[in-house]
Amino acid sequence: MAEEAAVREQAETVRRLKQGKADPDEIAKEVAKLLEMKAQLGGDEGKPKFVLKTPKGTRDYGPKQMAIRERVFNAIISCFKRHGAEVIDTPVFELKETLTGKYGEDSKLIYDLKDQGGELLSLRYDLTVPFARYLAMNKITNIKRYHIAKVYRRDNPAMTRGRYREFYQCDFDIAGQFDPMIPDAECLKIVHEILSDLQLGDFVIKVNDRRILDGMFAVCGVPDSKFRTICSSVDKLDKVPWEEVRSEMVGEKGLSPEAVDRVGEYVQLHGGLDLIEQLLQDPKLSQNKLAKEGLGDMKLLFEYLTLFGITGKICFDLSLARGLDYYTGVIFEAVLLQQENEHVEETVSVGSVAGGGRYDGLVGMFDPKGRKVPCVGVSIGIERIFSILEQRLEASEEKIRTTETQVLVASAQKKLLEERLKLISELWDAGIKAEMLYKKNPKLLNQLQYCEDTGIPLVAIVGEQELKDGVVKLRVVATREEVNIRRESLVEEIRTRTNQP
Repeated sequence: MAEEAAVREQAETVRRLKQGKADPDEIAKEVAKLLEMKAQLGGDEGKPKFVLKTPKGTRDYGPKQMAIRERVFNAIISCFKRHGAEVIDTPVFELKETLTGKYGEDSKLIYDLKDQGGELLSLRYDLTVPFARYLAMNKITNIKRYHIAKVYRRDNPAMTRGRYREFYQCDFDIAGQFDPMIPDAECLKIVHEILSDLQLGDFVIKVNDRRILDGMFAVCGVPDSKFRTICSSVDKLDKVPWEEVRSEMVGEKGLSPEAVDRVGEYVQLHGGLDLIEQLLQDPKLSQNKLAKEGLGDMKLLFEYLTLFGITGKICFDLSLARGLDYYTGVIFEAVLLQQENEHVEETVSVGSVAGGGRYDGLVGMFDPKGRKVPCVGVSIGIERIFSILEQRLEASEEKIRTTETQVLVASAQKKLLEERLKLISELWDAGIKAEMLYKKNPKLLNQLQYCEDTGIPLVAIVGEQELKDGVVKLRVVATREEVNIRRESLVEEIRTRTNQP
C-alpha cells in the first residue's frame, strides 16, 4: 500500500536525522509527522486514532528532570525566604482586560480562552500583572512576596534553548513606599546570590533605567509616540548587530536617520560608576529632567551595590531596554557568559536567565482611584537555567537520584514479609523515608541490587537470628559494611548516618 510505503519512508527520514544529530526541534517535527501518518494508517477497526505527543512548545518531565528541577527550585525558594518574602498564588487565567495593554508589542503572544461563562478570559502571560491586580483588589500597599507558577505565551517555541509556550516563572517583588534604590539593590543582590549558588558559570547583570532611556530618546529627537516601539528595537541589541537595529528603526518604525544615529551613540555605551559620572556631565542629557533623575538614582544604586560587594558582576548598559510597557525606573537583566573557546579571552552571551525592574504605575492602572503602589521585582528564568543544568548533567553522566529513600527494609530468609511490614511501618511513623520490595519472599541479592540501582544508601535487614536477638542488621550499600543495631536505636542510627534532623 502507498500509505504504508510513505510511513516507512518517513521513519527512514527520522532515523537519518537522528544519526546525523540534527537539530532536536527538526527531529521532533518529523517524529510528530510520522506519528500522525501512523495514526491515519490506523490499526484495529473501531479503535480511536490519536497521536501520542505533547502539544507544541510543551514537554513532559520524567523523574530525572524533576529531580534537577526540585534542586533548582529549592535553591531559589531558600534565597527568597532568606530575604523575608511571603508566598502567594493567583489563578492561571485572568479577565482578558486585566492583561490587555500591559505588554507592549508582546501582547500578541497572549493566549485567549474560548468564552463559555460570559467572561472573556486569557491565560496569564507573566506573574507581575496578576500581582499588581492582587494588590489593587485587596488594597495592599506594602508586601514582599514570591510567587512560583506556570505562565503561558503563544510564542514560536525553541525548546532546545529553554523557550516554551508553557513554563514556570519564579518572581520576587517588593511593593511599598521606601527610600530610593534600597529595595532595587536587594533585588540585584538576590539575582547575584541565586546565580552564584546554582554555579551556572560566569554571568553579568546589566542595569539601566527607563527614565535614562526616555530622556536619551527625547534629546536625540525621538517623538514621544515612538518611545515604546523604539525601546523594543533597542532591546534586540544583545541578539543582533547595530546595523540591523538601525535599519529596523529607520525602515519599519519611520525614525529619521539623524535621530537614529544620535541614539546609536548612546546605546552602544556600557560601564560602571565612571560612565554614570560621564553622562551626568553630558551637556545634552544633563539638561533633561528625566535622564538626570535616572542617572542620580543609578549612582545611588551603584553605591549600595558596592556595599553589597557585587559590582564586579554589574554593568550599566544603555542598550538594555526590556520590551515590557510597565517598567518606570531601574531595569535589569542577568546574562550567562561562556568562553568562545579555550584560547580566546573573549566571552559571548548565552542568554538571559533573570530580569526585572521597577514598575511604579502598574498597580495604579487597576486601582479605581488610581492610587499608586511603587513596586520593584525580579523574575528568574527557571527554564533556561534548567536546560543548561540538564545538558551539563547529561554530558557529565553523573547519576541522579530520583527518590530520597534513606533505607530499604529487606529480609534475609523466606516467610518474613510480616516482619518487614511491621518494621517499615515503624520507620514511616518515625518520619524515615523507607521502601521495601513488593514480593513475599524476595532474594537478598535482588534487594541489594535495587539499592545499587536507585542509590538508596542503607539496608535494614531482618532475619530469624536478628529477631531473636532484638536487633536489625544495618548495611551501608557503598562500603558493604554491616552492623547490628538494637531495634529501639534504629531510627536514631538511620538519621545520623543520612544526616537527617
